[in-house]
Order: sequence, then structure tokens, then C-alpha cells
Amino acid sequence: MTTSTSVHAEPVREVLALVAAEDTERLVPALLALADRLNDHWGWDGRKVLDAVHAADPGFRAGVVHRLAARYHELEPGAVPRRRIVHLLNALQGDALVEGQSRDTRAALIALVAEQEVQYNTAQLIRLAELEMADGRDLSGEFVALIRRSRMVLWNGAGLLGPLAERLTHPVLNPGEAWSDRALADLADLVDTDDPQDGWRRLVAHATTATAARPSAKWEKAGRALIDGLGAEAVRVRLLTWLGLVGRPRTRPLLPAYHGAHPNDTFDPYNANALRGLAWLLSFLPPHLETARALGALVETALRKVQGVGPVNPKVANAGVNALARVEGEAALAELARLATRVTYKGTLKLLNAALDARAQAMDLSREEIEELAVPAYGLTDVGRAEHRLGDITARLEVHGTKALLTWTNATGKAVRGVPAAVRRDHADELKELKAAVKDIDKMLSAQSERLDRQFPARRTWPYAVWRERYLDHPLVGTLARRLVWTVDGRAAGFADGELRTLADAPVVAGAGSEVRLWHPVGHEPAEIVAWRDWLERHEITQPFKQAHREVYLLTDAERATGTYSNRFAAHVLRQHQFHSLAAVRGWRNKLRLSVDDEAPPATRELPHWGLRAEFWIEGDGGDHHDDITDSGSFLRLRTDQVRFYPLDAPENSAHCYGGEYRMWLRDGQDPVQPLALESVPPLVLSEVLRDIDLFVGVASVGNDPTWQDGGPDGRFREYWTSYGFGELGQSAQTRRVLLERLVPRLAIADRCTLEGRFLHVRGERHTYKIHLGSGNILMTPDDRYLCIVPKASTTTPQPGYLPFEGDRTLAVILSKAMLLANDTAISDPTILSQL
Repeated sequence: MTTSTSVHAEPVREVLALVAAEDTERLVPALLALADRLNDHWGWDGRKVLDAVHAADPGFRAGVVHRLAARYHELEPGAVPRRRIVHLLNALQGDALVEGQSRDTRAALIALVAEQEVQYNTAQLIRLAELEMADGRDLSGEFVALIRRSRMVLWNGAGLLGPLAERLTHPVLNPGEAWSDRALADLADLVDTDDPQDGWRRLVAHATTATAARPSAKWEKAGRALIDGLGAEAVRVRLLTWLGLVGRPRTRPLLPAYHGAHPNDTFDPYNANALRGLAWLLSFLPPHLETARALGALVETALRKVQGVGPVNPKVANAGVNALARVEGEAALAELARLATRVTYKGTLKLLNAALDARAQAMDLSREEIEELAVPAYGLTDVGRAEHRLGDITARLEVHGTKALLTWTNATGKAVRGVPAAVRRDHADELKELKAAVKDIDKMLSAQSERLDRQFPARRTWPYAVWRERYLDHPLVGTLARRLVWTVDGRAAGFADGELRTLADAPVVAGAGSEVRLWHPVGHEPAEIVAWRDWLERHEITQPFKQAHREVYLLTDAERATGTYSNRFAAHVLRQHQFHSLAAVRGWRNKLRLSVDDEAPPATRELPHWGLRAEFWIEGDGGDHHDDITDSGSFLRLRTDQVRFYPLDAPENSAHCYGGEYRMWLRDGQDPVQPLALESVPPLVLSEVLRDIDLFVGVASVGNDPTWQDGGPDGRFREYWTSYGFGELGQSAQTRRVLLERLVPRLAIADRCTLEGRFLHVRGERHTYKIHLGSGNILMTPDDRYLCIVPKASTTTPQPGYLPFEGDRTLAVILSKAMLLANDTAISDPTILSQL
């Protein structure tokens, strides 16, 4: 085996010779070339070079540092040689690097190290700061920011850098983020006639001290006093301006402290404390719609996922939730309710649930009722529509499906494209509010659709009058409720032509004591289900999610044989993080599998209305060498196993994260509890739980990845990928096939398409293509050669005239591929053409 010594001995000797000759001009490029060869891992040979530079004449050493710093600033930001210079200077650690430098060289060195995320050589930071301050020079904001970050991130940072950091009160925020840069610019411009700048600066400085989970009474008192001195409305406007910039790309990118760090995708930790404080300060102000919007947006931005890290900053998200919980009024309650349907991060979701439960208790209502009452109208005066007169112009706000649309007509009733100039000039505030309402409606419609879709297992019923108020006639929720099927006193009914109607289109007459519930196809004859599908099509109603076309999962003979567990979705390979997010959205509780010696429970969904708990058994898959893991140590993939049901209060099972047998964890003398017989599980519960798991597999399976025809890492998943990508259709794919039987004849390419078994066959000019109805993968005739087409994230369904429901992305992918391949001579993508 060739050693590193034999490989690098000659370059090391050359560099040592240049050091001995004190040839600064030639030494710097040679040092950088050696760093490149060593990949910044200096080892024993590299240490000889570093020791030689340390032992050299101080003047020569200062020249080396000066040239390195100068070369650094000649290079483009982000260039690899820039990082080499930083690593090299870090390797040349010690006060010797700092002492004896000229002011210009020291300034260049400070500017260089300030572009790092953190600096491990704390002694160097302290000495650089001391020398600069001794010379009467102000430390740059970027250098102060580095000191603050290093203090917060390094395990011993508080002790080593704390005394220095406490002396550095300027700037009040760390520069480098869009919002903090704007805030610092505003603070420089803001002038109070009695107390120039100081009131605002002290307010922001107070925000940076928000290091606890919630504001203390002392902190709140001080914050309210500062707000009173500046004016509540002025504070609100200024803070909302700053918060509106949170989450934008850093204005000054940082060099990561180590491989796998993501300082440019997360919040500066010092500024994160300030964001927590600003959120708390907003909660002290009088309630306002824009305040609720801003806090809700802050929560979502702070929970945005960063690969290999997780959420950007959960502490900031939690501060936003705690602030919303303190704000009175419908707008804050609506944001809490909306976020509760969208947030999947456990800690933040727990806070949201606690806040909503507290509101429900204070109002003497159930949690379900508080969520219903929390939905605002957003200015809609009728179900799904509103008109606003702005001078001679009429603005029409209408809901179409899951989107709000704003249109304009002039005084003569003629449609106007774009926002009229008169509205921009004379009604800027009203225009701003209308545009904000459009965004609010889009977000809330998505949240309410998800909430309604999860209502099926809840067995929820409503008195007819209450249901009409909160659902059918609600200006926003009504746009969803009027596209669903309900049962009124046991009679199925849908909304068409202005009223509730039966399958025969007879009006439904309901009394004050009538009871309403959401209709589910379980327990209904196939003929009735088909009849409702026909009814929806006849009235051209597109449901917000699958209801009449909802998959029904009935007990199979195999499940009757196993008795207490289902293997229907066993032996699949899922992308762990995608599965984890989907599970949370659907109300499942799951723990990420880490590559550690630990145990974890299965993914579980509690069904309190039925007294049941569903378990989906999973295990981590780290590969043969346990190296298929993220930088944070979590498995990239999972393998799936059984589905079981237990009483809600039964002890929890657990298994090692790597896999192995699940065992019931018994405490305090508990007796083991056996899983329930599947035949005893109510059919609706069984169907909805298995439908969730079918969704998890259908979305998160590696078999859905069109680029994995080689089987993924080491080809380990080739057999699984093939069997999943072209195998028998699951229940959701069978539903898709039934739907395509009705849709395909309406397509412009109908004469080129046929449905045969598991595939949609599309006849092109070059080949005939077989698109699998489960995965969307493609085979080409005559030899069933695989064709890889990676769909764009924005793929939408080609409009065949009418679709019975929204939300089936695989259907959109299949139809878009069919439209592309039917006209395969027009394909210009070189990646696709090379395969044809």
C-alpha cells in the first residue's frame, strides 16, 4: 500500500525549501497547492511545513499572512481556493499568526476569518480583538458576529469568549442576513428627537436577550415599557417589515465550520434569539391581522427543512407559536388552527395543540369546535366570492378549487387585465389587503382540505343548523363542503344547483333536529358508490380529495389467516424523511431511526374515538456497512413490516433502530396485551389506516424513483425497484385505473391510448410505450426497454375536461408522460432522445 509520506514527500521538501529561503512570493502558491494535495488534512508531513512557518522570522511570517489574505480577497466568493486559504490559516494557529502584523495585514486577517461560521481558535479571536481595540479601531460587524457565533456554538465558547462578547454591544444585531441588515440600516436612520436612535436600539437589544422558552414577567415588563416609549403602531410596522425578510438568502455567505454544516441555510444563532424576542414583542401589541400573518409565516419559515439538519430553527418557531397563543382575536386563532394542520415537527406541534386546547377550554368548546370557529371569511361575503368597489373599478375575489383568484372590471363592466393603474395609485392599502387575502385563502384552503380529509375516522356528527353555518354556508369552508357528499339523517346528499340533493336530484328537506355526518364509501354497495361518482360527474363537481373515489381496503383472506396483523404493506423500502413528514401530516406519531444503539416504537396513529391504536412496524436500513445515513446520523431508508391494532391504552412496542423483533415495553408490573384480531377492527378504521399506509408507500417508496433502474447503492434494491415499478397494482393504482377508463377517451390523444392490465399503452411514432399505473415508470416496446423520464416538481394534470378529485400527483405524471410520448417526434430533451 502506498503511504501518504511517499506520495507527498517531494512537494513537502519543496515547500520547506521555500520557507528556508524566505521566498514569500513563491511560497504562498506552493502552500495552497500542497493544501489541495493534502485535502486540508495536514498529517505529520504537513505539520513539518506548519512548524517551519511558525519558527520563521516574524517579518517573513507576517508577509506570508499578508499575501494569503490578499490572495483570498482576489478570489470569487465560494471558490475552493478561498476555503483552502481559510483552512491553511486555521492550521497556522497561534498568537504567532497575529503578533507583529501591520495594521493592514491584521485588518485583512480579520476580514478573512470573519467570513467563517465559527472560529475554533478562540485565543486568536481574543488577541485580534484586543490589538484592534488597543489601537482605537472599531471591530467590524462581521468580526463581532463571528465572535458571538463562536461563543454560542463552541462547547466552551461561553467561558472563553463570554467576557469579550459582553463588551461588544455594537452592532446590536449580527449583519449578514437580509432582515438584520435591513434592521441595522433602519436603526442607523431612525432618529427620536428626545433620544436619538437609542429607544429603537434598546428595543432590539432587549429582543436579543430572549433566550428562554417564554418571556418572563420581568422581560415582558421591560419590553412593554420600551414599546410605550416608541408607540405600539410604529413598533408593529417596523417589526413586521423586518420579519417579512426572514428566510431570504444570506447577504454574506459563510464558510462552514465542518463538513456537513449548513450556516447559510439556517439562522444566525445570535439573530435567532433576536427573532424570538421580536415575536414576543409583537404579542404585547394590540391584536392585528398582519401580526398574526407575520407570526404564522415566521413559524413556517423557521420549520423549513434543511437536508442533513432538520428544521431551520425550532426555537424560533416555538417562540412564534407562543406569541400567537398570547394574541387575542380571530386572526391569531385562525393561524394557530391552520398551523396545527400543517406543522409536523413534534415540539412545535405539541405547543400548537396546547394553545388550541387552552382556547377551547377558555371558550367552553371542544377542540373540534374551536378549529371550526377559527376559520375566517377573509372578506368573502358569499360562499367563495366577494366584490369590492375601488372607485370606478370592481375587484372580484373568487375561489376556484383550492386557489383564490382576483379579477378586475371597469365602470362599464368590461374585464381588465392586471391591476388597473387607478387602483395602484388611489387604493394602495386596499390592494395590499386584497393580495394578502388571496394568499391567506390559498393557505387556509389547503389546511381545511387536509382537516376534512382526516375527519373520516373521527365519527363526527353535527346538528344540521350548526353544520350549515360552519360548513355548507361558510364563505371559505363552504367551497370545500359543497363539493363533498354528506349524510343527513342517514340519507346521502350532495350540493348542486343551489341546494342539497339526493342521487335522484330531489331536494333534501332537513329539520332543525337533523344530524349530519361526512359520507364514506365503506359499508355502501358498489352500485351506490358508482352512482355517486356518476352524480358528481353529471354536475361537474371536482372533490377537494378522494371521497366517492376513495379507496376501500377490505380484509383479505391472507389477513384473516394471519389473524392479528397485516403484511399487505410489508417488505417495502421507503425514503425515511419523506415517510416521516407524510406520517406527521396524516396524524401519525413517528420517531426518526438513527444509526445508534437505541430502540424506537413503531409509527403509530391513535384513534381515541374508537379506543384503538394502529401500529406500522418499520426498521432502519443502513446498508451492508451501515453507511447509508445522513450527516446527522439518521437512516436514509426504512424497511416496512406488519400493521397491527391494539387498545389505546396498551403498553407500547419497540424494537432496535437497526431492526429486529418488536417487544412490548412493560412498566410497573403491567401485563402484556395481545394485538386485536383484524376482524374485530371496525371496517372504516381498518380502511383508513391501510389507506394512510398505502399513501406512505406510494409516495415514499424508492420504487417510485425513475433514476433507480440500477437498483440504487450497490444495486441492492434492483429486484425491489423492478417488482414495485412494474408489479401488480395496489388499491390506489386500481382506483386510478378505473378513473383513467373514463378520462382517456376525452383526451386529445385518445386514439393513441389503450388501457391493458397494469399499463396505459401510448402509441408514438418511434415506439409504443407502456406506463405503469402504480409507479408511472415506462417500458418501450418491442423489448420492454426502460425509459427514464424524471417529472418536474411542477407537473400538472393535462386538463381532459373534468376531473373528479384533486391531489393525485401520480395521475398527473402519467397523463403528462402520455401527452409527451404520443408526440414523441417533437421531443427535444437530449436526455430522453438518447434513450429513444
